[in-house]
Amino acid sequence: MTNTIDDLETAGAILVIGSNTTEAHPIIGLRIKKAVMRNDCRLIVAEPKHIRLCYYADRWLQHKPGTDVALLNGLMNVIIEEDLYDHEFVAERTEGFEELAELVKEYTPEKVSGITGVAADDIREAARTFAAADNAAICYAMGITQHTTGTDNVVSVANLSMLTGNVGRPGTGVNPLRGQNNVQGACDVGALPNVYTGYQSVTDPDIRKKFEEAWGVALPGKPGLTATEMMDAAAKGDIKAMYIVGENPMLSDPNLKHAGEALEKLDFLVVQDIFLTETAELADVILPSASFAEKEGTFTNTDRRVQRVRKAVESPGEAKPDAWIVSEISKRMGYEMPSLEPAEVMDEIAQVTPQYGGISHARLDEGVTIHWPCPDSESPGTPILHTKYFTRGKGWFCPVPYVEPAERPDEEYPLVLTTGRVLWQYHTGTMTRKSEGINELDPHGKVWISPADAERYGVENGVTAVVSTRRGDIEIEAMVTPRIQEGVIFVPFHYAESPANVLTNNVVDPVSKVPEYKVSAAKVKPA
Repeated sequence: MTNTIDDLETAGAILVIGSNTTEAHPIIGLRIKKAVMRNDCRLIVAEPKHIRLCYYADRWLQHKPGTDVALLNGLMNVIIEEDLYDHEFVAERTEGFEELAELVKEYTPEKVSGITGVAADDIREAARTFAAADNAAICYAMGITQHTTGTDNVVSVANLSMLTGNVGRPGTGVNPLRGQNNVQGACDVGALPNVYTGYQSVTDPDIRKKFEEAWGVALPGKPGLTATEMMDAAAKGDIKAMYIVGENPMLSDPNLKHAGEALEKLDFLVVQDIFLTETAELADVILPSASFAEKEGTFTNTDRRVQRVRKAVESPGEAKPDAWIVSEISKRMGYEMPSLEPAEVMDEIAQVTPQYGGISHARLDEGVTIHWPCPDSESPGTPILHTKYFTRGKGWFCPVPYVEPAERPDEEYPLVLTTGRVLWQYHTGTMTRKSEGINELDPHGKVWISPADAERYGVENGVTAVVSTRRGDIEIEAMVTPRIQEGVIFVPFHYAESPANVLTNNVVDPVSKVPEYKVSAAKVKPA
């Protein structure tokens, strides 16, 4: 996030797009509702389903899954055509405006309405509301990123934010909501195939030399594979062994048949996790690890806030902290990795990571709230990014044309399947589905289907249906509801007995390599 979670309460307008915030990020959802109810914030929700935030919204833009770029271009068309954009910000802090204006000129509200299904007047009113606010923020989540055009979607969000001058001030910003509690922190410290800690490129020889000197080893000069690329390589036999830590791809990967075949083809699979997951059941070796409550360290929140995690209970059985496990494996493989205390690990992160240079356990233990970048121990941190300039100097408007999803409905598969989360369960259910109370509230998956589609395909509420795509099919209870638009169905991905990702498409965004979980051509029939 370019701004903080607290900052959302000061926004005059908020656009939520591609995020079921109250269910996937309920604490942030509370902040948005508070902004609306107490501070007269104008809320715009762009979402294919009717979600709880729609009750608080000035305007709900129910666009078709996969049409985000068209919708965002339509909003920008109105803002430019009606001269509502921030002339001063655009002139002083950006470049490429003319190219953007030329592209979005063709995305009239009428044309965009034909693509998205949103009424032209609703597009106009949403654009005016967002542009009129003194401070306007955008929040998005995986409904934006999990597409073959996910990178285009994110760029379009940034274009809209810059066009209205809503960057670098309280109550503004581009605010991606991370999907899990320490995803931001994991990425910050190098859990990506193309960068070292602090997003420092592995292909830059000077940066590589810096890390070679810090760690005393020679390092490769080309990026590794992303998670989706690893599965493809394993399926081809190019990867022989895999070590999976805290991930459950046998429920979370797209096209589970492909994922299962890839893992079965490995010569050797190691899984390190806190419970016996569906993936761990395939492993040759299972390493039991400690949970967050059983070890020391830090989490970095979605708004770049670094927080201490403290050991509360002892680990059960043979479970050990992840760092201890990795260190011991390293020693047995011939490299004497030192067994460092968590505070010492944090100190090393600070030494090699400019954004974390002034962050330590000692400072955090004093109760200091720190958002990176925090370059030195005197710095208070940086709650708001890009206050005076962007990392590259001026912000670059990057015109993005609308491109259709990889798979569209046809005669055989007439519906659009989209996937996501529900409030009571979390991710692949590794933890939440072991809770008796949670399972009483939400024991199994349901396919959301509109009343018109239910009648058309002979599906009754509460009765088992078969949902099929070109990858496979699942049996799942039908929930007939007006909260989903005609022509679209929704399946949550938490449930192993009705795994949504049997159905999803493993085609990926060419830049980010993120799969298209949110759009698949599908059909439904009674079981």
